[in-house]
Amino acid sequence: MQKKLVEFTNLLRKAGVRVSVAESLDAFGAIDELPLEDRELFKDALRTTMVKRSDEIDTYDRLFDLFWSGFHDQLRQELGQAMGGMPEGFDLEQLLEQLRRMLENMDVGDLSELAKALLGMDPNALEKLIQQAGDEAEVQNIRNMLQIGFFSRRMMEQMDMEGAAGELRSLMEQLREQGMDEDKLRELGELLKAVQEAVRRAVRQYTERELDKQNHDYIERFRRESLLEKSFYNLTEEDLRKLREVVQRLAQKLKSVITMRRKRERRGKFDLKTTMRRNMEHGGIPFELVFKQRKKEKPKLVVLCDISSSVANVSRFFLQFIFSLQDCFTKVRSFVFVAELGEVSQLFRDHEIFDAIDLALDGGDVINPYTRSNFGMAFHTFWRDYLSTIDSRTTVVVIGDARNNYNDPRAWCMRDIHSKAKNVIWINPESPGAWGFGDSVMDKYLPYTDIAEECRNLKQLSRLVDRLIL
Repeated sequence: MQKKLVEFTNLLRKAGVRVSVAESLDAFGAIDELPLEDRELFKDALRTTMVKRSDEIDTYDRLFDLFWSGFHDQLRQELGQAMGGMPEGFDLEQLLEQLRRMLENMDVGDLSELAKALLGMDPNALEKLIQQAGDEAEVQNIRNMLQIGFFSRRMMEQMDMEGAAGELRSLMEQLREQGMDEDKLRELGELLKAVQEAVRRAVRQYTERELDKQNHDYIERFRRESLLEKSFYNLTEEDLRKLREVVQRLAQKLKSVITMRRKRERRGKFDLKTTMRRNMEHGGIPFELVFKQRKKEKPKLVVLCDISSSVANVSRFFLQFIFSLQDCFTKVRSFVFVAELGEVSQLFRDHEIFDAIDLALDGGDVINPYTRSNFGMAFHTFWRDYLSTIDSRTTVVVIGDARNNYNDPRAWCMRDIHSKAKNVIWINPESPGAWGFGDSVMDKYLPYTDIAEECRNLKQLSRLVDRLIL
């Protein structure tokens, strides 16, 4: 039981249910105190000890049903259907009794375990052989529905189903030579054929169950991955709602990585040379370990977001990332622009993050968002009013497509910003092939950027945020 419980715990973890070691120990303690015969009580006990969040209950219930029940009953049902398909008047007990008597007087050689299980229609033995074949075929590595047939065939080969069928045909020939009635032989042949078909169906069901266990959220994960790579230009309202949740999860994940990395940085990197020198008095045995300490300062961030319709979604999700991770920065200042430029940092202090983003993308009562883009005018406003806030610790992030409607780009403003800042990063939703064509002035700003990358979907944006922080 303990081994099965460990397997079930690993399955839950694989499905995204976070089960700690302490919770696993609680589960062991619970099943020691409860009767295992009461299935509902057993299920509730494990759920109480292993599941912490309400949104994980559905996953737990589904995996519990898949893991702790089902296949033996399915196998018995398949064998029952095989016997139910026999002609009217067929007497199984009489046939098996006659078969048993004849086999006692025959030398049938060494029948394989599978042939014996098929002949005896033993569900326990067949279940054990199927599970063993599943382990040997590594069916736990199944990833999608297209692999069901492949793994089912591998399991049948591991069981040597064809070999067992050959053994049973030879046995029937021996029974004929021993004088078994032809009608009984025909009934036995039909029965064995039906049982073999039932086992083949059971093997496929076993594979499908394994797919459900190992990849129960395959479709959901596939949709999530597709959404990550969907262009910002093609997002629907429903996509936007779902992506908010995805960004929240990605930000939380990134935050955990940053926390772990900074813990390692505080401890420092192992210094082999200094350790050896310091331990010379001990004959070179490293009793005292030395770590190199290198303090890494949190970046200071200034974000300039183009909120025109073609770029609004990039700005929306970048702002959500940044303000979900604002603990990772010394200071964050946010500006929005189309032609005019205005600061919206106060919105994020006064409102909940999603409300603040919606207000910022609507101009934040500081600019008119319903006008034609003019990057030159916006950068000149920033240069005139806020250049003094930039220092050598500041990273400036510009989000925009650099479509300037043939206005003066005033690239010298960006040059002065670049000369004062630590880094200038430009996030552009257009592909590099379009930069500098038509009314794009991206080529004018490129010399004054340290990083300029295309960002058309959330996957690319997440990668950029990762580089910015780590």
